[in-house]
Amino acid sequence: MILPAAAGGKPLRNSMLPFTSPCIDSDDILSVTNALKGDILSMGESVSRFEKDFASYTGSGYAVAVSSGAAGIHIALMAGGIGPQEEVIASPLTHSGSTNGILYQKAVPMFTDVSPDTMTLDPQKVINKITERTRAVIISHYGGFPCLLDSLLETAGKKGLLVIEDATQALGALYRGKMVGSFGDMGVFSFSGTQGVTTGEGGMVVTDDPETYRWLSMFRDGGMIREKERMTKYHGPWHHEMQDLGYNYRMTEIQAALGLSQLKKAGLFLRRRCEIAHKYNHSLRELEPLVLPIPAEETAPSWDIYPLRIKPHLLRAGRRELMEAILKENVGVDVKYLPVHIQPYYLWVGHPDVCTIEGSLCPTAEDIYENLFCLPIYPSMTDRDVEDVVGAVTRVVSYYSLR
Repeated sequence: MILPAAAGGKPLRNSMLPFTSPCIDSDDILSVTNALKGDILSMGESVSRFEKDFASYTGSGYAVAVSSGAAGIHIALMAGGIGPQEEVIASPLTHSGSTNGILYQKAVPMFTDVSPDTMTLDPQKVINKITERTRAVIISHYGGFPCLLDSLLETAGKKGLLVIEDATQALGALYRGKMVGSFGDMGVFSFSGTQGVTTGEGGMVVTDDPETYRWLSMFRDGGMIREKERMTKYHGPWHHEMQDLGYNYRMTEIQAALGLSQLKKAGLFLRRRCEIAHKYNHSLRELEPLVLPIPAEETAPSWDIYPLRIKPHLLRAGRRELMEAILKENVGVDVKYLPVHIQPYYLWVGHPDVCTIEGSLCPTAEDIYENLFCLPIYPSMTDRDVEDVVGAVTRVVSYYSLR
C-alpha cells in the first residue's frame, strides 16, 4: 500500500486540483467582449434572447432572467403570493439561498426531512408536515438528482399548494424523460460558477403561465411596468410605472452574452459530467467504506455534485480526517451542504419548525451531512484529473479502512 501524504507519503499530484472550476473558452470570451461594445449593458437584447433560448431548452413557455438563483426563488415566492406567517415546506439539504426567500417574505420555512436514498424530500414526511397554514413547497433537486416528483406533485395538487422547483443544481437533469424545473408552477435555475452553465452569477425562473410570467418580470425589475398597455396612465415613450414593491434582480447584458454562449454547450457539459460520474462509479465501487450515489429509477441526474458518504464503522478515521488527507494529495473536496436549519442564523430564528432547540428536526439530513463529502466533477477536468481523484480517494480510504 502506498502511504498517503497525510501519513508521510508523497502527494499524488504536484499541484492542487480545485474542487470546481468554470469551463470558459474563446467563444465565451468573444461573446462577452462583443456585449461590452454595445450601447446597453443591462436588460437589453442579449437578456431577451437568453430568456427565449433558455425557455426553449427547458421546454417552458416563459423564462425570466435574474441576478441569482436565490433571487429567482424569492420572486417565485412573491409571484405565488406567499406572505407573512404562511408556511413553505422546504428541504434542509440545500444551499441556504434556496430558503432565505421564505424569510424575506416573512413566511415560515417548514424544514422537512429527506429520503436516505435520494437525499431529496421524503414524500411521506411532506404529507405529515402539511398544516392549514401550508401554502407552498420548494422541491430541491439536490446535486442534480431529481426528486421523485409524482407523489410530491400529487400531494401538492390535492392540497392546493404552490410548487416551486429548486433546479439550481439540476440543469439538464431528467425525470421520466422530462427536464426537471418544468414540472411545478415555477422552476428556478442558477448560473453561478459551479453550475451546469455559468454567467458568473445569475439565474432564471421558468413558467408556463403568462400571468405568472408578468409578475416575475415586474418583481425582478423593481416593481416596474414598462409595457404601455399595462400602465395606469401613459405619459409618453419615456414613461414607466412602479406598480408593486420589487427588487433590482436584473441580469446584465454581459452575463446574458456569456449565458448564450454557454447554453450552446450545455449538452456537451452534461455529457462530460456523466462520463466523469461513470468513471467514479466504476472505479470506486470496490471501496466498501464508501456509499456511492445511485440515481433513482426513471431519473437522469445532471451530476452537479458527486456526493459520497462514508460508513464510519468501517474506517479508523472520521469524515474530517479523511477529507484533510485527500486535500494533502492535492485533490479538492468539499461538503454540500450543512443542513440549512442548523445554520447559526436559522438556529436564532426561534420558531420550533425552523430551528432545533432540543433533539433533531431532520435526523436523516443531519446524519447524511455528518458522513458526506463531495468530489470534483466539472467539464474542464481532464481524464488525468479524474484518474488522480480516483487515485487519491482510493489511497486514503484504503489506508484508513478497518478491513
